[in-house]
Amino acid sequence: MSTLSYDAAGAARQAHEQHLPALLEDRVATRIFAKDNTLWGADAEAESAIRLGWVEAATVSQPLVGDILELRDALRAEGVTRIVLCGMGGSSLAPEVIAGTAGVELTVLDSTDPEQVSAALADRLAETAIVVSSKSGSTVETDSQRRIFEQAFTDAGIDAKSRIIIVTDPGSPLDKASREAGYRAVFNADPNVGGRFSALTAFGLVPCGLAGVDIQAFLDEAEEAAEILNDDSEENIGLALGAALGGTTPLRNKIVIAEDGSGIVGFADWAEQLIAESTGKLGTGVLPVVAGPTSPETTLDAPDVLVVRLVSADADDVQLGANEVAIAGGLATQMMVWEFATAVAGRLLGINPFDQPDVEAAKVAARGLLDAQPEPTPANFTDGAIEVRGGAWLGGAATAADAVKALLAELGSDGYLSVQAYFDRLAYAELERVRDQLAAVSRRPVTFGWGPRFLHSTGQFHKGGPAIGVFLQVTAASATDLAIPGRPFTFGELISAQAAGDAQVLSEHGRPVLRLHLTDRAAGVRQLQELIASLAGQAAPSTES
Repeated sequence: MSTLSYDAAGAARQAHEQHLPALLEDRVATRIFAKDNTLWGADAEAESAIRLGWVEAATVSQPLVGDILELRDALRAEGVTRIVLCGMGGSSLAPEVIAGTAGVELTVLDSTDPEQVSAALADRLAETAIVVSSKSGSTVETDSQRRIFEQAFTDAGIDAKSRIIIVTDPGSPLDKASREAGYRAVFNADPNVGGRFSALTAFGLVPCGLAGVDIQAFLDEAEEAAEILNDDSEENIGLALGAALGGTTPLRNKIVIAEDGSGIVGFADWAEQLIAESTGKLGTGVLPVVAGPTSPETTLDAPDVLVVRLVSADADDVQLGANEVAIAGGLATQMMVWEFATAVAGRLLGINPFDQPDVEAAKVAARGLLDAQPEPTPANFTDGAIEVRGGAWLGGAATAADAVKALLAELGSDGYLSVQAYFDRLAYAELERVRDQLAAVSRRPVTFGWGPRFLHSTGQFHKGGPAIGVFLQVTAASATDLAIPGRPFTFGELISAQAAGDAQVLSEHGRPVLRLHLTDRAAGVRQLQELIASLAGQAAPSTES
């Protein structure tokens, strides 16, 4: 089972002492597992009633294992050894963490960037099957990915129907259409589980099981964790973590999740979407910040920051600061603990953790831009390989570096910076290094998200949470583009509309948005990295006597 520890005098301990008696008296743990939809208030009852299936997912999903393994063996017998997952949000992040931690290859395509899509298409197509994961099938990203893979299979002389596996809710439009199309397999997930809580359903299990993960052991571990969490006890670490996430006073609404030897690959990215989308609404919530063990936020000692370190179960004598938490455990256990703790935090925050009222806004704006096909907004100015666009707050900025400084000047003492990069996250992964540098410059928490996938996670907090964020959006020209079969727009046009739509919605919410468009990807990334490194160097304390 997982373990949790924190400093005796810190904010997490105080939250535990403040809230645990009421959580125990109200039997919150056992009521969650009894699927009591009244725990989050009258306004949340209708949604909660159809979103609590995750508490029994480890047991309900057991019958899926045999069918998944049978299909895996059949595919391998046909020479199909590469699995590509077409999914967004929780349906892509959970499998990526599960497969990565198990050391199993799984190609996760959660982008509409034409270069990233092209790279996925070009890699061993003859050995590839795709898993298309969508609760309804209406998600434009996954529909577009399915369309282009189906065409690629056909063009290569491969029976496309034999290479397409669907995961969706029973009775969804995608469910019906896929069965009529005769795709290789259709797996139904529990419709009473939301996407970000779906790691232990078909959405997490099908792609990972087909790729080669031991999903039976994964489910068995999760079942054991559920049994322990289903207990109104002072030793319930799910209650303790929930109190730390949502019960500090005053609320520490920046949760810095630092990978510190847990051995779980990418867990913080999964927890980020779980927490941000579940809590960021009605002007409140907590913002997860994915960081490293020595990232600037871990030493910030700010009154709105709580650090949660993901440590090894074998770690001895973990040294914690006054406002730090350490948690350890296996992956399936951790997933159960964090889902449970997020539900507890929602109760303490007074919000419904199972809806996402602001996610749709950016989708609507993007669809409107695709339909209207407007001319791009003129740049304020161009600096080298970077076109700069921003609001009146840019002032007299004449360089990209000046523009970044102007954006940071908009940060309040309780604010955060969100960096959002809308292009190939695999080919340009090194860009993420600017996160720590910007945190050092700003002395405030900084998040980094790849678009459009973050729109299905932290995008909810940006619009529904407290209005304290400033936003650095990075887009990039592409040397190539891809038509989407059966659609009047290309992948390049789609990702451009998604970026512009999100910037539009953020601006309408009064958030400062700096848009940097790289006219040449490689040159623009180098220029951006150099200018941020320069800012970090200028901000570093002098070592001269």
